Amino acid sequence: MKKQSNKNGRYYTGSTDDMENRLKCHNSGWVAATKNYRPFKLLAFLPCANLSEARKSEYRLKQYKRKDILEKVVADLEFPWLHKV
Repeated sequence: MKKQSNKNGRYYTGSTDDMENRLKCHNSGWVAATKNYRPFKLLAFLPCANLSEARKSEYRLKQYKRKDILEKVVADLEFPWLHKV
């Protein structure tokens, strides 16, 4: 799941097995880490086989520190390591 703060434009990357509920939690202020950056809008959702795979993909995606790579993920709806050249 890739979200963006409407307040500061920063991306938030997370994993969940209930995307709608997770977005609701973030936008309601129930998550302390993102409370001050709400509201969020969902930009991309990349499905995974299971929650374990989603968490591994989230960790791997967070290793990419460059905003241009994250913007490409949002545009292509594909993980960078699956991108075909």
